[in-house]
Amino acid sequence: MAGLLPHRPLLVALAGWFGSAVLAVVWPGLLPVWQWGGAVLLGVALADAGLALRFGKPPTVRREVRAVWPLGVAQTIGLRLTGGDGAGWVFDRPPLAFAAAAQAQAFRVRDGEWTQVHYRLTPTERGEHRFGAVELRLLSPLRLWLTQHRAGETQTVRVYPNFAQIAEYTLLATDNRLSQLGVLRRRRRGEGSDFQQLREYRRDDALRSIDWKATAKYRKPIVREYQDERDQRLVFLLDCGQRMRARDGVLSHFDHTLNALLLLAYVALRQGDGVGLATFAHAQPRFLAPRKSLGTVQHLLDATYDLQPTPRTPDYLRAAQSLAERLERRALIILLTNLRDEDESTLVPALRLLGRRHPVLVANLRETVLDAVLARPIADFDAALGYAAAVDYRRARRRQWAVLQAQGAQVLEVAPPGLPTALVNRYWEMKRGGLL
Repeated sequence: MAGLLPHRPLLVALAGWFGSAVLAVVWPGLLPVWQWGGAVLLGVALADAGLALRFGKPPTVRREVRAVWPLGVAQTIGLRLTGGDGAGWVFDRPPLAFAAAAQAQAFRVRDGEWTQVHYRLTPTERGEHRFGAVELRLLSPLRLWLTQHRAGETQTVRVYPNFAQIAEYTLLATDNRLSQLGVLRRRRRGEGSDFQQLREYRRDDALRSIDWKATAKYRKPIVREYQDERDQRLVFLLDCGQRMRARDGVLSHFDHTLNALLLLAYVALRQGDGVGLATFAHAQPRFLAPRKSLGTVQHLLDATYDLQPTPRTPDYLRAAQSLAERLERRALIILLTNLRDEDESTLVPALRLLGRRHPVLVANLRETVLDAVLARPIADFDAALGYAAAVDYRRARRRQWAVLQAQGAQVLEVAPPGLPTALVNRYWEMKRGGLL
């Protein structure tokens, strides 16, 4: 059943009619004219409403939208209106969690034709989100009323972590331009590597790589070339606790972490390594055993797209015990978290437990506000207090690094936006140093 709303011309006419009542009071002779004017206005309005309700034919609406969206990337939504006969406005009902709710879009369509309107929307939260039915407001024949209709269907979209950096990495890797991402391809030190082939000596080759037996045989300098060791494993241990809810800009620390996780997973898979995932500090911890196929990236996306940081405090020891029971082979364990001093009671025994069989890298997020405070000029007493507090906090973090390194763990501390590149670089460094 269509609803009926008064349109602006009718409201203006009613306002004029009520305003003219002053004239009818001042000049009583105008009262019959005023009454007749009201009767005519009422009759026309009722007739227009009847025509709109009886003969109004709303168009069918189909929403054109991708089923999967990357977080934080603006998307174009199309509304295709087909059939009907008339003009009006169309209102979409996007998920409340998305930025910039849809605005009314004017349209005009004739019977047997179609038209399309578009608007832009930015997803600001991962997970499944639902679009509601579209609302149509059609103009009546005399444009005194708007008939209100529901059209189209509800529709669900999935918002995944932003994997645009993976595509960028792929293109840069193809063009051998990884340095544009900040990823450094350092030369191999020669240890912990797999032999690949013999080739002629080049000017920048190390002398220790020369194969003297092959050199004597071929009577020219020949070197042994190595490739990165393959069939290694890394497992991300992802903190879903309360401190990962902090935000730097639009994205939370947790979202920055997921982006970095996906990029490094792709890089490692391209190197022939297996990648797995374990989560903790939320109601239903998840585990993906290490896999080597490139389809693992999709499995990681499916496993993490609806994860949200919770108000829970992370229990590192419990997470380490659970992971140690599941891992049968040696793997690089990358703990993605945001540490505090009070975490040492569970973190130190967790690292001690994992370090017995596995190398461990602790990727610790640093709030960008700390860098901003330390870089800000000290102009007054309050600024001096803030600077002193930031310095004390930084010293406490460095003391914590020493504790972690004493347990044999590698430590990486970086602001969230720089985590993807820093994590990939540390992976290369550890892999080429034979530390995996």
